[in-house]
Amino acid sequence: MDFRLTGDQRALKQGVRELLDRRFGREALRAAVEAAGGTGAGAGEGVGESAGAGAGEGDGGGRAQGGGGAQALDRALWRELGAAGFFALRLPEEAGGVGLGLPEAVLLFEEAGRALLPGPLVATHLAAGEVPGAAEGETVVTRTDGELVEWLDAADVVLGPAEGAVPLRSVDPLTPLHRLPGTGHGTGTGHGTGTGTGADGRAPSHEASLLTAAEQLGSAARTTELAVAYARTREQFGQPIGAFQAVKHLCARMLVRTELARAAVYAAAVTADPVEVAGARLLADEAALDGARDCLQVYGGMGFTWEADVHLHLKRAWVRAERGLSGAAAEELVAARL
Repeated sequence: MDFRLTGDQRALKQGVRELLDRRFGREALRAAVEAAGGTGAGAGEGVGESAGAGAGEGDGGGRAQGGGGAQALDRALWRELGAAGFFALRLPEEAGGVGLGLPEAVLLFEEAGRALLPGPLVATHLAAGEVPGAAEGETVVTRTDGELVEWLDAADVVLGPAEGAVPLRSVDPLTPLHRLPGTGHGTGTGHGTGTGTGADGRAPSHEASLLTAAEQLGSAARTTELAVAYARTREQFGQPIGAFQAVKHLCARMLVRTELARAAVYAAAVTADPVEVAGARLLADEAALDGARDCLQVYGGMGFTWEADVHLHLKRAWVRAERGLSGAAAEELVAARL
């Protein structure tokens, strides 16, 4: 069998990248961060990894909420994504959709992860055809399938119980969070002790886990690109730092993790097997988290500044790793199959 992308799939991926470069390029990303109240320190500011994806329970303030108010979502961009078929990609053509499948959806979400596109993309995509307006990008949907709920205040529709949700100060300035009552604190690593079930006891969708893995894959690929580009241009002792063996090893390790995750995510998109999805999610979380850390090492002190984008990828990877299927639950699925 030939597992390479088809010409149409490559064109779809490229088209989405061009759309996001035009509508949510680096300048728009940084403007969104500043609008959310993000100023000052870099990767280590506010919340460490051990504190999980959110902190400051009950205050509702912090940078992700823009100093206390509900963070606004770019509705014009959301509608443009809807018009481009981002949310209706897998709906049948007779229902107004594009008529494509899960492999193509993975390619879209990989590009969204690469661009750090904000918003409850996975929940809205999965709600297309179920919630009126979701397919067209007119309705923003979030879902309570874990202990953290993303974009609760900005959502038009919330699928699942959200009563008593407590606002958090999110580590990611572009992902406002609430914690559901009666749930424990995450570890911030994606490999916590949670069961991976939501407040109503429902297991998270395997499709949601796979699309999250695709976002992690896109972020891992982007931090690899950033590290290699910086290693080629930053000079020390009269030569690019990429000439030094230690830096080469870091970049090579990032590439290997990314491509292993890519193979697993693409394969799981074809089979839709829950265990393969769990394995892909584990590899993608690792590639995104460890890749961002290695990218910080390549950047050195520059990587920890607010001006660099590396810390934004690390913070988003922390938040995604706490979404839906927990690392522990994914490991149990894989272990049971083995």
